[in-house]
Amino acid sequence: MFQNVFSTEGRIRRTEFALSILIHVAAVLFMFFLFAITKIDFFIVIAVVVWFAGIIFRVIQGAKRCHDIGLSGWFQFIPFFMFVMIFADSNRGSNRYGDNPKGIGNYYPIDEIGQKKY
Repeated sequence: MFQNVFSTEGRIRRTEFALSILIHVAAVLFMFFLFAITKIDFFIVIAVVVWFAGIIFRVIQGAKRCHDIGLSGWFQFIPFFMFVMIFADSNRGSNRYGDNPKGIGNYYPIDEIGQKKY
Protein backbone atom coordinates (compact mmCIF):
# COMPACT_ATOMS: atom_id res chain seq x y z
CA MET A 1 0.00 0.00 0.00
CA PHE A 2 1.17 3.53 -0.84
CA GLN A 3 3.93 2.50 -3.22
CA ASN A 4 4.87 4.94 -6.00
CA VAL A 5 2.32 7.51 -4.83
CA PHE A 6 3.42 10.08 -7.41
CA SER A 7 3.22 7.72 -10.39
CA THR A 8 0.02 7.21 -12.37
CA GLU A 9 1.02 3.68 -13.39
CA GLY A 10 -0.87 0.76 -11.92
CA ARG A 11 -3.99 0.23 -9.88
CA ILE A 12 -4.97 0.77 -6.24
CA ARG A 13 -7.72 -0.65 -4.07
CA ARG A 14 -10.63 1.19 -2.49
CA THR A 15 -8.92 1.20 0.91
CA GLU A 16 -5.83 3.02 -0.33
CA PHE A 17 -7.96 5.55 -2.19
CA ALA A 18 -10.14 6.29 0.85
CA LEU A 19 -7.07 6.54 3.09
CA SER A 20 -5.45 9.00 0.70
CA ILE A 21 -8.53 11.24 0.96
CA LEU A 22 -8.49 11.02 4.76
CA ILE A 23 -4.77 11.78 4.96
CA HIS A 24 -5.17 14.84 2.76
CA VAL A 25 -8.11 16.21 4.75
CA ALA A 26 -6.43 15.49 8.10
CA ALA A 27 -3.20 17.22 7.06
CA VAL A 28 -4.99 20.39 5.93
CA LEU A 29 -7.23 20.48 9.00
CA PHE A 30 -4.21 20.02 11.26
CA MET A 31 -2.44 22.99 9.68
CA PHE A 32 -5.54 25.19 10.04
CA PHE A 33 -5.86 23.99 13.64
CA LEU A 34 -2.27 25.07 14.31
CA PHE A 35 -3.07 28.46 12.78
CA ALA A 36 -6.19 28.84 14.94
CA ILE A 37 -4.22 28.11 18.10
CA THR A 38 -1.09 30.14 17.40
CA LYS A 39 -2.39 32.90 15.07
CA ILE A 40 0.89 32.69 13.16
CA ASP A 41 0.41 33.44 9.44
CA PHE A 42 3.15 30.98 8.55
CA PHE A 43 0.75 28.10 9.21
CA ILE A 44 -1.70 29.46 6.62
CA VAL A 45 1.09 29.45 4.02
CA ILE A 46 2.03 25.90 5.01
CA ALA A 47 -1.66 24.86 4.90
CA VAL A 48 -1.96 26.17 1.33
CA VAL A 49 1.20 24.30 0.30
CA VAL A 50 -0.07 21.11 1.99
CA TRP A 51 -3.46 21.55 0.31
CA PHE A 52 -1.88 22.01 -3.14
CA ALA A 53 0.47 19.02 -2.72
CA GLY A 54 -2.48 17.00 -1.46
CA ILE A 55 -4.54 17.89 -4.53
CA ILE A 56 -1.77 16.57 -6.77
CA PHE A 57 -1.53 13.46 -4.59
CA ARG A 58 -5.30 12.87 -4.74
CA VAL A 59 -5.50 13.35 -8.51
CA ILE A 60 -2.77 10.77 -9.04
CA GLN A 61 -4.40 8.35 -6.58
CA GLY A 62 -7.75 8.98 -8.30
CA ALA A 63 -6.25 8.09 -11.67
CA LYS A 64 -4.97 4.81 -10.24
CA ARG A 65 -8.38 4.07 -8.72
CA CYS A 66 -10.06 4.74 -12.08
CA HIS A 67 -7.56 2.34 -13.64
CA ASP A 68 -8.60 -0.29 -11.09
CA ILE A 69 -12.21 0.05 -12.22
CA GLY A 70 -11.06 -0.19 -15.85
CA LEU A 71 -11.61 3.44 -16.82
CA SER A 72 -9.41 6.31 -17.88
CA GLY A 73 -8.14 8.59 -15.14
CA TRP A 74 -10.06 11.50 -16.63
CA PHE A 75 -13.32 10.02 -15.29
CA GLN A 76 -12.43 11.26 -11.81
CA PHE A 77 -13.24 14.83 -12.87
CA ILE A 78 -16.91 13.97 -13.41
CA PRO A 79 -18.93 15.47 -10.54
CA PHE A 80 -19.79 12.94 -7.82
CA PHE A 81 -17.78 10.20 -9.58
CA MET A 82 -15.67 10.01 -6.42
CA PHE A 83 -18.49 7.99 -4.84
CA VAL A 84 -18.23 5.45 -7.65
CA MET A 85 -14.48 5.24 -7.07
CA ILE A 86 -15.00 4.67 -3.34
CA PHE A 87 -17.75 2.05 -3.59
CA ALA A 88 -17.24 0.26 -6.94
CA ASP A 89 -15.41 -3.05 -6.91
CA SER A 90 -12.33 -3.50 -9.04
CA ASN A 91 -12.12 -5.44 -12.29
CA ARG A 92 -11.31 -9.09 -11.83
CA GLY A 93 -7.92 -10.08 -13.13
CA SER A 94 -5.64 -7.98 -15.24
CA ASN A 95 -6.76 -5.10 -17.38
CA ARG A 96 -4.82 -2.75 -19.64
CA TYR A 97 -3.56 -0.84 -16.59
CA GLY A 98 -2.04 -3.81 -14.76
CA ASP A 99 -2.82 -6.70 -12.47
CA ASN A 100 -5.59 -6.71 -9.90
CA PRO A 101 -4.06 -5.45 -6.64
CA LYS A 102 -6.17 -7.96 -4.69
CA GLY A 103 -4.74 -10.79 -6.77
CA ILE A 104 -8.23 -12.02 -7.65
CA GLY A 105 -8.42 -13.38 -11.16
CA ASN A 106 -4.80 -12.71 -12.09
CA TYR A 107 -3.60 -15.47 -14.40
CA TYR A 108 0.00 -16.28 -15.11
CA PRO A 109 0.72 -19.18 -17.50
CA ILE A 110 4.10 -19.71 -15.83
CA ASP A 111 2.25 -20.98 -12.73
CA GLU A 112 1.05 -24.03 -14.68
CA ILE A 113 4.54 -25.36 -15.38
CA GLY A 114 5.07 -28.66 -13.62
CA GLN A 115 1.40 -29.29 -12.84
CA LYS A 116 -0.22 -32.43 -14.15
CA LYS A 117 -3.28 -32.11 -16.35
CA TYR A 118 -5.65 -35.04 -16.17
